[in-house]
Amino acid sequence: MSTMNISFPDALKSFVDEQVSQRGYGTSSEYVRELIRKDQDRVHLRGLLLAGASSAPTAPADGAYFEDLRDRVRKAGPKG
Repeated sequence: MSTMNISFPDALKSFVDEQVSQRGYGTSSEYVRELIRKDQDRVHLRGLLLAGASSAPTAPADGAYFEDLRDRVRKAGPKG
């Protein structure tokens, strides 16, 4: 694991320390890592949404679509 030093103004350091204490993190590094992971997830989701929005339209997901999906699941039967 690599090390990175980050400087915070006193107000932000106090906030981070408070979050670590109140939310059960062992260290401020754990808290910051979780924030970064959540941001990575947000960026990934945004990319998926943009890709979906720019893709070609498909058939509507109406009642018939879902009934067909249910039929296919029933015909596939239980797995295991």
